[in-house]
Amino acid sequence: MKKILIQFSIHNPKKIFLITGLLTLLSLVAMFRISVDTDPENMLPHSHPARVLHDEVKQRFGLADMLVVGVTNTTNAEGIYNPNTLGNLKKLSDAIMGLDGVIVDDVMSLPVSDNITQIKKDGNQAISFHWMMEVPPKNQAQAKQIRDWVSRLPMLQNTLVSGDNQAAGLFIPIVAKDQSYRLYQEIQAIIATLDKDGDEFYITGLPVAEDTFGVEMFVQMAISAPAAAALIFVLMLFFFRSPALVAAPMILAMATVIVTMGLMIGMGFSVHIMSSMIPIFLMPIAVVDSIHVLSDFSDNYRTGKDKKILAEHCVTDLFRPMLFTSLTSLVGFLSLNTADIPPVRVFGSFVGFGIVLAFILTMTLIPAYMVSLSDKTLDKMAKRLHSHDDDQSLTAKLLRKMPQPIMRHSKVILSAMVVVIAISAWGISKTIINDNPMNWFEKSHPIRQADQVLNSHFAGTYEAYISFTNTQNSDKAITAAVTPLLQDAPESVKKQWQQLLADQQTKGNINWSAVADALIELQFNADDSEEPFWTALQKTVAKANQAQQVFLQPANVAYLDKVQQALQQSGLVGKSSALPDLLKVVNRELRSGEAKDYQLPQSAEANAQAIMTYQSSHRPNAVWHMVTPDYQSAVIWLQLKSGDNQDMSKVVTYMDKWFADNPPPEGLTRQWSGLTYINVVWQDAMVKGMLLSLASSFIMAALMVMFLFRSLVWGLIAMIPLSATITLIYGLIGWTGKNYDMPVAVLSALTLGLSVDFAIHFIERSRLPESKKLGLDWQQGIIS
Repeated sequence: MKKILIQFSIHNPKKIFLITGLLTLLSLVAMFRISVDTDPENMLPHSHPARVLHDEVKQRFGLADMLVVGVTNTTNAEGIYNPNTLGNLKKLSDAIMGLDGVIVDDVMSLPVSDNITQIKKDGNQAISFHWMMEVPPKNQAQAKQIRDWVSRLPMLQNTLVSGDNQAAGLFIPIVAKDQSYRLYQEIQAIIATLDKDGDEFYITGLPVAEDTFGVEMFVQMAISAPAAAALIFVLMLFFFRSPALVAAPMILAMATVIVTMGLMIGMGFSVHIMSSMIPIFLMPIAVVDSIHVLSDFSDNYRTGKDKKILAEHCVTDLFRPMLFTSLTSLVGFLSLNTADIPPVRVFGSFVGFGIVLAFILTMTLIPAYMVSLSDKTLDKMAKRLHSHDDDQSLTAKLLRKMPQPIMRHSKVILSAMVVVIAISAWGISKTIINDNPMNWFEKSHPIRQADQVLNSHFAGTYEAYISFTNTQNSDKAITAAVTPLLQDAPESVKKQWQQLLADQQTKGNINWSAVADALIELQFNADDSEEPFWTALQKTVAKANQAQQVFLQPANVAYLDKVQQALQQSGLVGKSSALPDLLKVVNRELRSGEAKDYQLPQSAEANAQAIMTYQSSHRPNAVWHMVTPDYQSAVIWLQLKSGDNQDMSKVVTYMDKWFADNPPPEGLTRQWSGLTYINVVWQDAMVKGMLLSLASSFIMAALMVMFLFRSLVWGLIAMIPLSATITLIYGLIGWTGKNYDMPVAVLSALTLGLSVDFAIHFIERSRLPESKKLGLDWQQGIIS
């Protein structure tokens, strides 16, 4: 089969060119179906428990990923509390709320925040909700008034205005993360129109960091892939001195990349951040084998020599080592399928396909190309390369002198390698597994600079959530309370009651708050014979439901407050916001308006009254971002100053220990979610998955080499360069303090794919029939 394929390629080069060209053309057409995915969250399968919970919590509380826009003024003595800065803040807020993709009702900024105060109305105390800054202040006195209002609202402090009064923030909820980069650019355009006068503007947040990184990475890949191809071409041109000859591996590499990417896109896979790196990985891998063939061909070609016989001889001799290297590289990348990360699996699978394709093209396209070159072109190449066989170049001299000293000092070299491996192993023990998408940018990048500045002023731009849910079903208790009332009710009432329950049932649970509201309407619309039953049902359901409304009960609300205090005392969280914060403010204004009444209401009825009062504000739905309308779930919003995995993990570890000592009230369960937390989950899965893949592929490659060489010793020897290379690389990472993150994890795949290749070629050369015919031992075979 091997011989037939090689001979067909040599004797039918035009057919090989036609087949390769058609495959490439079809792949280019398939690329028109391209869809791009820049969301690192998709590193986790949609079915992953952490992601399912994350999405569920966002939906349950109406939460959204947010961009953070900040304005700082460190030159004005009043900080941001001056007419110009607050005017810019108002203009910026209004303009952002007019952008597509922004969830307008949930934008958080001073201009659209309520000032909650107590007023006198008709001689009685009442609570007032009015815009914090409906119009910009015209003078410093008005700016000072806004500062005084903010100072009475802890929910705004260190979130929308920094504690040092030098920064103001806008939290911009967006409909989807993939719109972050567009919004980032549009907000920058808005900022460019403002009269700065000492104001500095910044945009950051994990959504914009991740989306921007994805976009910029695709741009870098579009630049890097051609640049890598150009560099490879220049290097090969330097060694082979023949543009016509070195064009072959470049054509092969481009065909491999285009067909591989075309197949991936044609099969419906999105081009993710991971898969965008396929061309960079395939480019060097694809040309390696063809370089061996071209090198052997150019070394042995002389004027008048039959190029077809020589091409067949070169490819046949190198078939075995090239097969070995391709198979070991294939195993290395296919091992990535052991990671439970869809984009990594796609990446490994299609790089593996590209390796197989490159091997096939090396066996077919390269010999077809070589024999299609004119004798005149080949003679010129031979003349340049062999003008004097006794090459006196520095490289030739070095290569001729290198083998003997290496053989003489082999023990010293091996000892040095052992020492290097030992030192590297020590470095590996110092490796820190940590990641943060913000750190993927250079320190000079505007988004990373914004991250540093805003987190130095505010409680934090990174978000996480702790949600609590009641697991005790209240249906039985309420059903038991209304059953006696239905015994003597007319059939029409019973029928409507059953229909009402069916309408308000979701996933097996009944929304009793909605049932109570619906009963009021039925009560007013009923005739005289049915009205008493609907009235009794409404009162009973409302009373029973209030008792079952978990997060109206003082003990449960107090527990949320206690959790917030623990978070603050940990020193790991910048700030937390939850239902207790809102209840304290409203309770204060409902009572004396003084600091002594900034406390939680003491009854479920008082909590319900505070929430109902807040419904009169300009942002009535804001409360439902803290608690669900049926009061069965509540959430605490955490602001963190760092998005590092380790920092988020410290918060989780600290609070898990605290929860063990202070368990939630009976029936309540807690869950972690939020973008910072979900990043920890997928990045941890990424790193561990890549480490597992590296270990498994190393073992598989070793077993494969042993099998191919039919020798345990040669198999182990072939793995030495790979072992030393990987150990040295990861040792240096540990010694330099570089975090083991996603980019470093990906590096291991390329290392595994290439490090074993050269050892296989050296070993195979020492075992060539020519060496044995000449009576050379394996040492002399390698030197020759």
